[in-house]
Amino acid sequence: MPVIPSVFVFYIIAFAWSWGIWWPAVYFENGSWEAPSWLPTVFASGGMAAWGPLLAAILVSRIYGGPKGVSKLLKSMIKGRIGLTWWLVAFLLLPVLLGVVWLITTAMGGEMPPSEAFAQPISIPIAFLYILFLGGPLQEEAGWRGIATDRLQTVFPALLVAVFVGAIWGVWHLPLFQLPSAGIYYDQPFWGLFFSTVLLAVILSWVYNKTGGSLLAVMILHTSFNWANYLFPVVESDIGGILYFAGFLLVCGFILWKDGLSLGRD
Repeated sequence: MPVIPSVFVFYIIAFAWSWGIWWPAVYFENGSWEAPSWLPTVFASGGMAAWGPLLAAILVSRIYGGPKGVSKLLKSMIKGRIGLTWWLVAFLLLPVLLGVVWLITTAMGGEMPPSEAFAQPISIPIAFLYILFLGGPLQEEAGWRGIATDRLQTVFPALLVAVFVGAIWGVWHLPLFQLPSAGIYYDQPFWGLFFSTVLLAVILSWVYNKTGGSLLAVMILHTSFNWANYLFPVVESDIGGILYFAGFLLVCGFILWKDGLSLGRD
């Protein structure tokens, strides 16, 4: 399998699709360009851009592995036999981490906006499902972990791959910081998301490796991370933001202590 060329092709397709929609949407929304009447609103607003990594993953799997390559990718996306421990990690690790940060920040008197989720409890399970299918995990994990991480790990140390993939993953989000309709990103400091994706990539790579390459597990973990930020908006507080990164560093430190640079890859 041509590892480097296939990953390069994956990134080209993923960025071409996503940035090819997001950057024009930036100019449309900022009034620099006028969206043509024939362009569907979902494209003009950048709504289809996030599907780039999944589309790229499927195409690369087909190009370099044929129908069996696509089948292998899709089977990984529904691989649920990972054991109770890893289901608990996928669902609870990051919500518990951010919940603890929330409690500590509140106890320290840090100013923090109230949680919209707890103000509307009915939204909590709905938000989880929405995030899973339309908020990133389904659109992204087949690419970042299923193609880039999976293949590069066969050539380079897993930790190095996780940091590299996390950095590229962060850069992929860059247009959103100029897109007014991307509320949680727009007009926010980019470095926060960049370092978050690097640290999160280490955790996701570890779970991916420890579950034998289950994309379903990392999709759930990715979902629980986004969902936890909805439940506990700790990064909107200075103290909370510091504790947030400290917590992630502790988790990554534990992973390295337990499984080393291989991040659990056999």
